[in-house]
Amino acid sequence: MKVFLFFLFSILCGPALLSAQERHFTVAQDGSGDFKTVQEAINAVPDFRKVQTVIFIKNGVYKEKLLLAPSKRMVRLIGESPDKTILTYDDYASKKNRFGEEMGTSGSASFYIYGDDFSAENITFANSSGPVGQAVAVWSAGDRMKFKNCRFLGFQDTLYTYGYGSRQYFFNCYIEGTVDFIFGSSTAVFKDCDIFCKKQGYVTAASTPDSVKYGYVFMNCRIRGDGSVNSFYLGRPWRPFSKVVFMNCDLGKHIRPEGWHNWDKVSNEKTSFYAEYNNRGEGFRPKQRVAWSHQLTKEEAGEYTLEKVFRGWNPE
Repeated sequence: MKVFLFFLFSILCGPALLSAQERHFTVAQDGSGDFKTVQEAINAVPDFRKVQTVIFIKNGVYKEKLLLAPSKRMVRLIGESPDKTILTYDDYASKKNRFGEEMGTSGSASFYIYGDDFSAENITFANSSGPVGQAVAVWSAGDRMKFKNCRFLGFQDTLYTYGYGSRQYFFNCYIEGTVDFIFGSSTAVFKDCDIFCKKQGYVTAASTPDSVKYGYVFMNCRIRGDGSVNSFYLGRPWRPFSKVVFMNCDLGKHIRPEGWHNWDKVSNEKTSFYAEYNNRGEGFRPKQRVAWSHQLTKEEAGEYTLEKVFRGWNPE
Protein backbone atom coordinates (compact mmCIF):
# COMPACT_ATOMS: atom_id res chain seq x y z
CA MET A 1 0.00 0.00 0.00
CA LYS A 2 2.84 2.40 0.86
CA VAL A 3 4.48 1.70 -2.48
CA PHE A 4 1.24 2.46 -4.32
CA LEU A 5 0.72 5.73 -2.41
CA PHE A 6 4.26 6.86 -3.18
CA PHE A 7 3.75 6.02 -6.87
CA LEU A 8 0.50 8.01 -6.94
CA PHE A 9 2.12 10.93 -5.14
CA SER A 10 5.04 10.93 -7.55
CA ILE A 11 2.66 11.16 -10.51
CA LEU A 12 0.68 14.04 -9.03
CA CYS A 13 3.69 15.94 -7.72
CA GLY A 14 6.43 14.77 -10.08
CA PRO A 15 7.79 18.21 -11.08
CA ALA A 16 8.12 19.27 -7.46
CA LEU A 17 10.15 16.15 -6.70
CA LEU A 18 12.79 16.85 -9.34
CA SER A 19 16.17 17.10 -7.66
CA ALA A 20 18.64 19.89 -8.33
CA GLN A 21 20.64 17.41 -10.39
CA GLU A 22 17.62 16.58 -12.55
CA ARG A 23 16.81 20.25 -13.13
CA HIS A 24 19.51 21.70 -15.32
CA PHE A 25 17.81 25.13 -15.30
CA THR A 26 14.93 26.64 -13.35
CA VAL A 27 12.86 29.53 -14.67
CA ALA A 28 11.06 31.73 -12.16
CA GLN A 29 9.68 35.22 -12.65
CA ASP A 30 10.44 36.18 -9.05
CA GLY A 31 14.16 35.64 -9.52
CA SER A 32 14.38 32.48 -7.41
CA GLY A 33 15.58 30.38 -10.36
CA ASP A 34 18.45 30.50 -12.82
CA PHE A 35 16.51 32.67 -15.28
CA LYS A 36 13.47 34.92 -15.26
CA THR A 37 12.40 34.12 -18.84
CA VAL A 38 11.94 30.88 -20.73
CA GLN A 39 13.87 32.13 -23.76
CA GLU A 40 16.95 32.82 -21.62
CA ALA A 41 16.88 29.22 -20.40
CA ILE A 42 16.48 27.88 -23.94
CA ASN A 43 19.39 30.03 -25.12
CA ALA A 44 21.56 28.56 -22.36
CA VAL A 45 21.13 25.00 -23.67
CA PRO A 46 24.37 23.95 -25.43
CA ASP A 47 23.96 23.53 -29.17
CA PHE A 48 23.76 19.95 -30.48
CA ARG A 49 23.88 18.49 -26.96
CA LYS A 50 23.64 14.70 -27.02
CA VAL A 51 21.92 14.26 -23.65
CA GLN A 52 18.66 15.67 -22.40
CA THR A 53 18.48 19.15 -20.89
CA VAL A 54 15.68 19.66 -18.36
CA ILE A 55 14.18 23.12 -17.87
CA PHE A 56 11.81 23.42 -14.93
CA ILE A 57 9.38 26.35 -15.20
CA LYS A 58 7.68 27.68 -12.08
CA ASN A 59 4.10 28.89 -12.17
CA GLY A 60 3.48 32.19 -13.91
CA VAL A 61 2.26 33.78 -17.13
CA TYR A 62 5.31 34.11 -19.38
CA LYS A 63 4.44 36.44 -22.23
CA GLU A 64 7.25 35.66 -24.66
CA LYS A 65 7.51 34.91 -28.37
CA LEU A 66 9.66 31.81 -28.08
CA LEU A 67 12.05 30.02 -30.42
CA LEU A 68 13.71 26.65 -29.85
CA ALA A 69 16.20 26.42 -32.73
CA PRO A 70 17.13 23.20 -34.57
CA SER A 71 20.46 23.17 -32.71
CA LYS A 72 18.67 22.92 -29.34
CA ARG A 73 18.04 19.19 -29.27
CA MET A 74 16.73 16.91 -26.52
CA VAL A 75 15.17 19.75 -24.51
CA ARG A 76 12.57 18.85 -21.92
CA LEU A 77 10.29 21.54 -20.46
CA ILE A 78 8.46 20.70 -17.24
CA GLY A 79 5.93 23.11 -15.80
CA GLU A 80 5.06 23.37 -12.14
CA SER A 81 1.38 22.85 -13.01
CA PRO A 82 -0.46 22.63 -16.34
CA ASP A 83 -3.03 25.33 -15.47
CA LYS A 84 -0.67 27.87 -13.91
CA THR A 85 2.50 27.52 -16.00
CA ILE A 86 1.48 29.50 -19.08
CA LEU A 87 3.61 30.35 -22.12
CA THR A 88 1.76 32.84 -24.31
CA TYR A 89 1.94 35.61 -26.87
CA ASP A 90 -0.62 37.57 -28.89
CA ASP A 91 0.51 37.83 -32.53
CA TYR A 92 -1.96 36.99 -35.32
CA ALA A 93 -1.90 36.64 -39.09
CA SER A 94 -3.29 40.06 -40.04
CA LYS A 95 -1.15 41.93 -37.51
CA LYS A 96 1.46 44.22 -39.07
CA ASN A 97 5.14 43.67 -38.39
CA ARG A 98 7.69 46.49 -38.05
CA PHE A 99 7.92 46.71 -41.84
CA GLY A 100 4.18 47.29 -42.16
CA GLU A 101 3.56 43.84 -43.60
CA GLU A 102 1.04 41.30 -42.34
CA MET A 103 2.65 38.52 -40.32
CA GLY A 104 0.65 35.74 -41.94
CA THR A 105 -0.22 32.48 -40.24
CA SER A 106 3.41 31.34 -40.12
CA GLY A 107 4.51 34.54 -38.42
CA SER A 108 1.80 34.46 -35.75
CA ALA A 109 3.08 31.61 -33.57
CA SER A 110 3.73 32.10 -29.87
CA PHE A 111 6.28 29.27 -29.73
CA TYR A 112 8.37 27.86 -32.60
CA ILE A 113 9.83 24.44 -31.82
CA TYR A 114 12.39 23.11 -34.31
CA GLY A 115 14.72 21.00 -32.16
CA ASP A 116 14.40 17.22 -32.42
CA ASP A 117 13.52 15.06 -29.38
CA PHE A 118 11.73 17.90 -27.64
CA SER A 119 9.27 17.14 -24.85
CA ALA A 120 6.95 19.18 -22.64
CA GLU A 121 4.89 18.33 -19.57
CA ASN A 122 2.40 20.23 -17.43
CA ILE A 123 2.42 23.45 -19.49
CA THR A 124 -0.20 25.66 -21.11
CA PHE A 125 0.73 26.97 -24.56
CA ALA A 126 -1.50 29.83 -25.67
CA ASN A 127 -2.12 32.46 -28.27
CA SER A 128 -3.96 35.17 -26.39
CA SER A 129 -4.87 37.39 -29.37
CA GLY A 130 -8.49 36.20 -29.31
CA PRO A 131 -10.87 35.48 -32.23
CA VAL A 132 -8.99 37.57 -34.81
CA GLY A 133 -8.39 34.95 -37.50
CA GLN A 134 -5.34 32.71 -37.80
CA ALA A 135 -3.25 32.84 -34.61
CA VAL A 136 -0.94 29.94 -33.79
CA ALA A 137 -0.08 28.93 -30.21
CA VAL A 138 2.53 26.29 -31.09
CA TRP A 139 4.47 25.69 -34.30
CA SER A 140 5.92 22.19 -33.86
CA ALA A 141 8.45 21.22 -36.50
CA GLY A 142 10.95 18.85 -34.85
CA ASP A 143 11.02 15.07 -35.03
CA ARG A 144 10.16 12.74 -32.13
CA MET A 145 8.28 15.39 -30.16
CA LYS A 146 6.26 14.56 -27.04
CA PHE A 147 3.66 16.60 -25.18
CA LYS A 148 2.15 15.24 -21.95
CA ASN A 149 -0.50 16.87 -19.74
CA CYS A 150 -0.30 20.08 -21.76
CA ARG A 151 -2.94 22.58 -22.86
CA PHE A 152 -3.09 24.37 -26.22
CA LEU A 153 -5.33 27.44 -26.18
CA GLY A 154 -6.50 29.55 -29.09
CA PHE A 155 -9.13 29.99 -31.76
CA GLN A 156 -8.30 29.52 -35.46
CA ASP A 157 -5.11 27.53 -36.23
CA THR A 158 -4.16 26.82 -32.60
CA LEU A 159 -1.70 23.95 -33.18
CA TYR A 160 0.47 23.90 -36.31
CA THR A 161 2.18 20.51 -36.69
CA TYR A 162 4.51 21.91 -39.29
CA GLY A 163 7.30 19.38 -39.69
CA TYR A 164 7.33 17.48 -42.99
CA GLY A 165 7.71 13.81 -42.05
CA SER A 166 8.13 14.62 -38.36
CA ARG A 167 6.59 12.45 -35.65
CA GLN A 168 4.68 14.06 -32.81
CA TYR A 169 2.90 12.53 -29.82
CA PHE A 170 0.27 14.23 -27.68
CA PHE A 171 -0.81 12.35 -24.55
CA ASN A 172 -3.51 13.45 -22.11
CA CYS A 173 -3.55 16.96 -23.59
CA TYR A 174 -6.29 19.58 -23.98
CA ILE A 175 -6.53 21.32 -27.36
CA GLU A 176 -9.13 23.94 -28.20
CA GLY A 177 -10.05 26.10 -31.17
CA THR A 178 -12.47 27.03 -33.93
CA VAL A 179 -11.44 26.70 -37.58
CA ASP A 180 -8.74 24.19 -38.57
CA PHE A 181 -7.33 24.35 -35.07
CA ILE A 182 -5.16 21.24 -35.52
CA PHE A 183 -3.39 21.51 -38.86
CA GLY A 184 -0.21 20.70 -40.75
CA SER A 185 1.83 18.00 -42.45
CA SER A 186 3.32 16.04 -39.55
CA THR A 187 2.45 12.52 -38.51
CA ALA A 188 0.81 13.04 -35.12
CA VAL A 189 -0.95 10.81 -32.61
CA PHE A 190 -3.37 12.29 -30.08
CA LYS A 191 -4.01 9.76 -27.32
CA ASP A 192 -6.43 10.20 -24.41
CA CYS A 193 -6.80 13.88 -25.27
CA ASP A 194 -9.66 16.35 -24.79
CA ILE A 195 -10.40 18.18 -28.03
CA PHE A 196 -12.64 21.19 -27.39
CA CYS A 197 -14.47 22.72 -30.36
CA LYS A 198 -15.39 26.38 -29.86
CA LYS A 199 -18.33 27.93 -31.74
CA GLN A 200 -18.14 26.32 -35.21
CA GLY A 201 -15.54 25.11 -37.66
CA TYR A 202 -13.27 22.18 -38.47
CA VAL A 203 -11.26 20.11 -35.99
CA THR A 204 -8.45 19.28 -38.42
CA ALA A 205 -6.91 20.56 -41.64
CA ALA A 206 -4.15 18.08 -42.40
CA SER A 207 -1.69 18.59 -45.23
CA THR A 208 -0.20 15.10 -45.16
CA PRO A 209 2.38 14.57 -47.94
CA ASP A 210 1.49 11.96 -50.55
CA SER A 211 4.65 10.00 -49.63
CA VAL A 212 3.60 9.56 -45.97
CA LYS A 213 1.32 6.69 -44.91
CA TYR A 214 -0.05 8.20 -41.69
CA GLY A 215 -1.24 11.72 -40.92
CA TYR A 216 -3.31 12.44 -37.80
CA VAL A 217 -4.50 9.60 -35.57
CA PHE A 218 -6.82 10.29 -32.64
CA MET A 219 -6.97 7.44 -30.10
CA ASN A 220 -9.41 7.30 -27.18
CA CYS A 221 -10.09 11.04 -27.35
CA ARG A 222 -13.08 13.06 -26.19
CA ILE A 223 -14.31 15.48 -28.86
CA ARG A 224 -16.34 18.05 -26.93
CA GLY A 225 -17.40 21.62 -27.54
CA ASP A 226 -19.68 24.55 -26.84
CA GLY A 227 -20.99 24.83 -30.40
CA SER A 228 -24.52 24.06 -31.42
CA VAL A 229 -25.65 20.75 -32.92
CA ASN A 230 -23.96 19.98 -36.24
CA SER A 231 -21.55 22.91 -36.01
CA PHE A 232 -18.23 21.09 -36.60
CA TYR A 233 -16.63 18.86 -39.20
CA LEU A 234 -13.99 16.36 -38.13
CA GLY A 235 -11.74 17.66 -40.86
CA ARG A 236 -11.09 19.04 -44.30
CA PRO A 237 -8.03 18.53 -46.56
CA TRP A 238 -5.66 21.48 -46.57
CA ARG A 239 -3.66 19.50 -49.13
CA PRO A 240 -5.02 16.76 -51.44
CA PHE A 241 -3.49 13.75 -49.61
CA SER A 242 -4.74 14.64 -46.16
CA LYS A 243 -5.01 11.61 -43.82
CA VAL A 244 -6.97 11.63 -40.55
CA VAL A 245 -8.35 8.76 -38.45
CA PHE A 246 -10.46 8.86 -35.27
CA MET A 247 -10.40 5.60 -33.27
CA ASN A 248 -12.33 4.71 -30.11
CA CYS A 249 -13.29 8.35 -29.65
CA ASP A 250 -16.35 9.92 -28.00
CA LEU A 251 -17.89 12.41 -30.43
CA GLY A 252 -20.20 15.15 -29.16
CA LYS A 253 -23.45 16.28 -30.77
CA HIS A 254 -21.71 19.24 -32.41
CA ILE A 255 -20.06 16.91 -34.96
CA ARG A 256 -21.92 17.08 -38.27
CA PRO A 257 -23.48 13.82 -39.52
CA GLU A 258 -21.50 13.92 -42.78
CA GLY A 259 -18.32 14.15 -40.73
CA TRP A 260 -15.92 15.44 -43.37
CA HIS A 261 -15.64 18.31 -45.86
CA ASN A 262 -13.83 18.25 -49.23
CA TRP A 263 -12.81 21.96 -49.05
CA ASP A 264 -14.98 22.58 -52.10
CA LYS A 265 -12.79 20.38 -54.31
CA VAL A 266 -14.32 17.14 -55.57
CA SER A 267 -10.84 15.92 -56.52
CA ASN A 268 -9.90 15.83 -52.82
CA GLU A 269 -12.41 13.05 -52.31
CA LYS A 270 -10.23 10.71 -54.39
CA THR A 271 -6.89 11.56 -52.78
CA SER A 272 -7.58 12.21 -49.10
CA PHE A 273 -8.13 9.43 -46.54
CA TYR A 274 -10.61 10.04 -43.73
CA ALA A 275 -11.62 7.16 -41.51
CA GLU A 276 -13.12 6.12 -38.17
CA TYR A 277 -13.09 3.01 -36.03
CA ASN A 278 -15.28 2.05 -33.09
CA ASN A 279 -16.29 5.59 -32.20
CA ARG A 280 -19.29 6.44 -30.03
CA GLY A 281 -21.38 9.37 -28.85
CA GLU A 282 -24.11 11.55 -30.35
CA GLY A 283 -21.77 12.76 -33.07
CA PHE A 284 -20.97 9.28 -34.34
CA ARG A 285 -23.39 8.62 -37.18
CA PRO A 286 -21.55 6.29 -39.55
CA LYS A 287 -24.48 5.71 -41.90
CA GLN A 288 -24.69 9.44 -42.60
CA ARG A 289 -20.99 10.01 -43.25
CA VAL A 290 -19.86 11.17 -46.70
CA ALA A 291 -19.53 8.24 -49.08
CA TRP A 292 -15.82 8.85 -49.67
CA SER A 293 -14.89 8.37 -45.99
CA HIS A 294 -14.16 4.99 -44.39
CA GLN A 295 -15.19 2.88 -41.42
CA LEU A 296 -12.18 0.67 -40.68
CA THR A 297 -12.43 -3.05 -40.09
CA LYS A 298 -10.79 -4.58 -37.03
CA GLU A 299 -7.97 -5.83 -39.23
CA GLU A 300 -7.42 -2.40 -40.77
CA ALA A 301 -7.49 -0.75 -37.35
CA GLY A 302 -4.71 -3.11 -36.27
CA GLU A 303 -2.35 -1.17 -38.54
CA TYR A 304 -2.70 1.87 -36.31
CA THR A 305 -0.27 1.17 -33.48
CA LEU A 306 2.24 3.71 -32.18
CA GLU A 307 5.15 1.68 -33.52
CA LYS A 308 3.65 1.42 -37.00
CA VAL A 309 2.40 4.99 -37.20
CA PHE A 310 5.72 6.36 -35.95
CA ARG A 311 7.91 4.08 -38.08
CA GLY A 312 9.52 2.25 -35.18
CA TRP A 313 9.60 5.09 -32.66
CA ASN A 314 7.62 4.36 -29.49
CA PRO A 315 7.20 7.50 -27.35
CA GLU A 316 5.70 5.69 -24.37
